[in-house]
Amino acid sequence: MTKQPYIRLFEEIHKEDIPLVGGKGANLGELINGGVKVPPGFCVTAKAYSDFIAERNLDKYILELVNGLDIENHEQLQIISAEIRNLILTTDILEPIEMEIRKAYAQFQRNLQVDDLYVAVRSSATAEDLPEASFAGQQDTYLEIEGIAEVIHHIKKCWASLWTARAIYYREKQYFDHFDVSLSAVVQKMVNSKKAGVLFTSNPITEDHNQMMINASWGLGESVVSGMVSPDEYIVDKSNNQVIEKHIATKNFLIVKNEKAVGTTKVAVKEFLGEDLVTEQCLTESEIDQLSTDALRIEKLYNSPQDIEWAIDSDTDELYILQARPITTLKEEETNVIEQAQAESNRVSLLRGLAASPGTGSGKVRKIKDITEISKVEDGDILVTIMTNPDMMPAMKKAAAVVTNEGGRTCHAAIVSREFGIPCIVGSNNATEVLTEGMEVTVDATRGVVYQGILEEKQEETKNDRNVESSGIEQINLHQLAPITGTKVYMNLGEPDLISKYSNLPFDGIGLMRTEFIFTHLVGAHPMYLLRNGEEKQFIDKMSEGITKVAQDIYPKPIVVRLSDFRSNEFRGLKGGEEVEPIEANPMIGWRGVSRYISPEYEEGFRLECRAIKKVRDEYGLVNVWTMLPFVRTTWEVERVKEIMAEEGLKQDQQFKIWIMAEVPSVIFQAEEFAQLVDGFSIGSNDLTQLILGSDRDSGILNTMGYFDERNPAVKQAIKMLIHAAHKHDKTVSICGQGPSLYPEFTEFLIREGIDSVSINPDTVADTRRLVASVEQRLILNKLRSI
Repeated sequence: MTKQPYIRLFEEIHKEDIPLVGGKGANLGELINGGVKVPPGFCVTAKAYSDFIAERNLDKYILELVNGLDIENHEQLQIISAEIRNLILTTDILEPIEMEIRKAYAQFQRNLQVDDLYVAVRSSATAEDLPEASFAGQQDTYLEIEGIAEVIHHIKKCWASLWTARAIYYREKQYFDHFDVSLSAVVQKMVNSKKAGVLFTSNPITEDHNQMMINASWGLGESVVSGMVSPDEYIVDKSNNQVIEKHIATKNFLIVKNEKAVGTTKVAVKEFLGEDLVTEQCLTESEIDQLSTDALRIEKLYNSPQDIEWAIDSDTDELYILQARPITTLKEEETNVIEQAQAESNRVSLLRGLAASPGTGSGKVRKIKDITEISKVEDGDILVTIMTNPDMMPAMKKAAAVVTNEGGRTCHAAIVSREFGIPCIVGSNNATEVLTEGMEVTVDATRGVVYQGILEEKQEETKNDRNVESSGIEQINLHQLAPITGTKVYMNLGEPDLISKYSNLPFDGIGLMRTEFIFTHLVGAHPMYLLRNGEEKQFIDKMSEGITKVAQDIYPKPIVVRLSDFRSNEFRGLKGGEEVEPIEANPMIGWRGVSRYISPEYEEGFRLECRAIKKVRDEYGLVNVWTMLPFVRTTWEVERVKEIMAEEGLKQDQQFKIWIMAEVPSVIFQAEEFAQLVDGFSIGSNDLTQLILGSDRDSGILNTMGYFDERNPAVKQAIKMLIHAAHKHDKTVSICGQGPSLYPEFTEFLIREGIDSVSINPDTVADTRRLVASVEQRLILNKLRSI
């Protein structure tokens, strides 16, 4: 019996070949043989994968790892998944398989008559893209791959992706035997697309089989598939290919080939294509007609509604179909309230912005200009403003959702909304113009869209109940269920009263206790104004009261109190502030933090803060209270502020720790010098990113263009430098910016570099602790293997 070959050209494949080349491979073969224009290529058959697993004896080892696996145990699942994938990647491929791949690739290159051949390497599981079980997205795809060595490497990465945690979990939930599912790798000519997207031959929102929906954007289709951009949306009548509804989006980014490394990269449309194309309609009428015609042909070929990925080549203007698969129906319990409402009525999208705090809220619009109008907001209203400030927090707590014109994901509105569990959209540009007073709207802050009308059912629940649910907090003692971690998992907190709601979360302490809320709502006046009027006792009592409430609730866990970090424009909003505060052109990098504490104009106000801390520690015995100094710039100002604190009875020692915020690049460059003055650092990744990249963290424009990102290599390099320098002097390093709360991969980076603790938003505490435990265990396993 002749041994089955490991390679099949697309022309040799048909839809019944799923066991051989998987769903994606079979569909591509069926399409190309059905007259649809598909980028040419070949499949490395599923037999190559199964022979590799069997002949290298990996199946026995994998079975041992998977047997008895509790897939609901997140940490265990992640560890087993990583071990299996690493095993596949580090095991040599079989020589016959490698020889066939090399031969096929060389012939492929000759047929295309190109010197530099770029391909996509796609996973195609043998149970993928079936009508009864969609495996879409469970395995990986790699774009812009050049050279046979990289192709072979990425084929193995596709094989390994069959064992990601999500793929293992999915198969278990769908009752698939792990070894009944194999994987083929598709190697396909990379289309140099100038525009791309997806098409559904039935409207997936209304389930109208007489309509098609097209999503389109610039560059590679990955930007649409991954949800990185809001694409143009066209609803097409299938009877005549006419557009009956369209929404032209602001398309700020596109994915293109990375000219400096393997793979792709994200760039700004404005810089790469020109500012006009950010808001220009992506597809022409003739392109929509051609795409619709091809889609109908594909639907007829399969006799079922199809989910199609497509691209238009920038070199030839030809339309290519990249893949097609059946549209699978969502399970009933996965359909959210908005989708249910959309199935019953036509939705009207009013505006879009950045999804800053997830969730959905409906109510009447209340537009607020400043603090004088916050009384307009009642329970369940939608607060709409240019940008929130600390004075608006009482109104925010009442709101069903918050929408702002300005700001990014680290602005005041975003941070406070996430802490309160309020749905929030920021950076919408024109919410105060589009949304009229009293208008009924639904804010979908998971997708960043505001819809006309009430599209959710009102729930009979209190605001606190909703906040608890949206924060993922169950009414059980999560401490008992939480894994133990070497890296401390602290929590950020602003309003003291919230500690009772979050006290059952598995945190190791408060890594950032903001005092701004205490200033605004408990004290209610500027410290220097109170001093002028002989009311300094009011300040000390109220500040100590707020801190005491939290410190008592979590004792003996530490609470790191960040002393006041109001900017001058925010201080002016306090009672009496206009009398004592200057007007600065750029308060973000002006008179704030330690520079304020040591200046004659505010030193006495800072001494009141010190006395409040001393009262908490001395009168109530809460020695778990430490302090943190914000926006530090120089070593000499730290020395001076420590002198003032010591004079007020706050002398740095083993019982009383002083941390500083690492927000200004000078702290990074002189980390070793600062380490000799303080007990620890807390990275303020919001301000640090802002100052390293020169990107205003509150700029909606720069945020939507991707400039503000804590994952930028320069920011990560700065953090790495700080951790290593601090550890040379045995000083602790934490982080309290928004990065770890938003990006799990950023948290993984921090753990790998040896950070001592992370302090994150309440709604991410439980998930972050599980992630930290998983990363730590993976690192231990890797060390054991290297011994």
